[in-house]
Amino acid sequence: MTTTREVDEQVDKAQILVASNRGPVSFSIGDDGSLSHRRGGGGLVSGLSAIGAESDTLWVCAALSDADRKAASSAPEGRLDRAGFDVGGMRVRMLDIPPATFANAYTSVANSTLWFVHHMLYDTPNKPSFGAGFRAEWEDYRSYNAAFAEGLLTGAADNARVAVQDYHLALVPRMLRGRRPDLRIAHFSHTPWAPPEYFRMLPAEIARELLEGMLGADHLGFLSPRWADAFLRCCETFLRAEIDWSKRCVEYGGRIVNVAVHALGADAEGLRSRAAADDVAERAAALRERVGDRRLIVRVDRTELSKNIVRGLEAYRELLRDHPEWHDRVTHLAFAYPSRGDVPEYRAYTEAVRRTADEINAEFGTDSWTPLVLEVNDDYPRSLAAYRMADVLLVNPIRDGMNLVAKEGPVLSDDGCALVLSTEAGAADELGGDALLVNPYDVSETARALHTGLEMPAEERRARCGRMAEKAAALHPQRWLADQLRALG
Repeated sequence: MTTTREVDEQVDKAQILVASNRGPVSFSIGDDGSLSHRRGGGGLVSGLSAIGAESDTLWVCAALSDADRKAASSAPEGRLDRAGFDVGGMRVRMLDIPPATFANAYTSVANSTLWFVHHMLYDTPNKPSFGAGFRAEWEDYRSYNAAFAEGLLTGAADNARVAVQDYHLALVPRMLRGRRPDLRIAHFSHTPWAPPEYFRMLPAEIARELLEGMLGADHLGFLSPRWADAFLRCCETFLRAEIDWSKRCVEYGGRIVNVAVHALGADAEGLRSRAAADDVAERAAALRERVGDRRLIVRVDRTELSKNIVRGLEAYRELLRDHPEWHDRVTHLAFAYPSRGDVPEYRAYTEAVRRTADEINAEFGTDSWTPLVLEVNDDYPRSLAAYRMADVLLVNPIRDGMNLVAKEGPVLSDDGCALVLSTEAGAADELGGDALLVNPYDVSETARALHTGLEMPAEERRARCGRMAEKAAALHPQRWLADQLRALG
């Protein structure tokens, strides 16, 4: 017999759950000790917000700062909505994971190992080295995933659908499957997936655990066919799993897991609305006053190793050396958001970006012309203004799951921009027909593409940009998430 308490508990549980390291809100502590919060951006927040308005949803995330932890500790069971915080109508559970566990799981394993593997970033003569210390960090990665699994289990109604996000939480699907076979589980990878030849550098037991962890899901999603097929090859190589390549599915452990491609698009309506705000117009006016009527090459990135900023700056230097006719007629706006300052390689890379920028300005700058404007800080309105003003947008990552900058730039362009795009970005699958594709390691080819973009006739540039904007907005974030949930039945 079902008790009233059991019924009440089931009513309070969610039919749709999302799990991600970073949640839809972040907190800060004021001088008086009070908590304030702001909603995050990005496609996942946009997609869930739209679905959450129509469905019973719960978002499970980690507390990332002292302010987040204070908010989580003040909320019953970590539920921010129960503590009176306005989280946009969403039900949000923030997990207060012990700082040492979080640091090992997030910084040492997720960002300093899995990210490096999937983006193929290692300086292999020197790194990685997987000894006893790494195995201890891996135990914390397991514990971190177990905390998320527990948060999802306690919040999931019978037969709920669960959408687990990214490489931070690769073990969660199997943990859920073992305890709640009624759940329908999806896992989505926002990064590339390493081919077997690179993935095999992980310790064999850990490589298998990652793959088996994800295969606890019913549905696995990737941003590009290249990444989906690399995952399937890893399953075939390391698990000896049966692969149906025509249907992209894996048979393993008596279950069949579907693998699909969901290419996240830009929220064109939301972007254009935000870009029409007064603060964006103010940034645009300030930038125009700073650069005059010169042509603009724009890049907007995190100071992330995979974004390939230094080679992009070197390509601009080569453009100025090979084509002196552009001196005093073009300015490169390079806006770089600080990223992962707790990882030594990232701190060193940020300094390399600054050093290269200083060298370019020293070589070519004059009293009246600063050829390169580098800003390493977070200013979203300034980035939107730069998108609108760009004549050429440079997006040249070494590897990238998708790269939304490549999609957002054409959507917001006022007069049409040429897109110089790396072949190794997932966005090249859709935009490659109209972008100027480059090998991200080939500085000279990138310099030639920048020159081509600057010289491109305005009519051709506008036509290409229009087609790219249409493709970029074809898969709205709401539909992107809805398609994954629909795949679960």
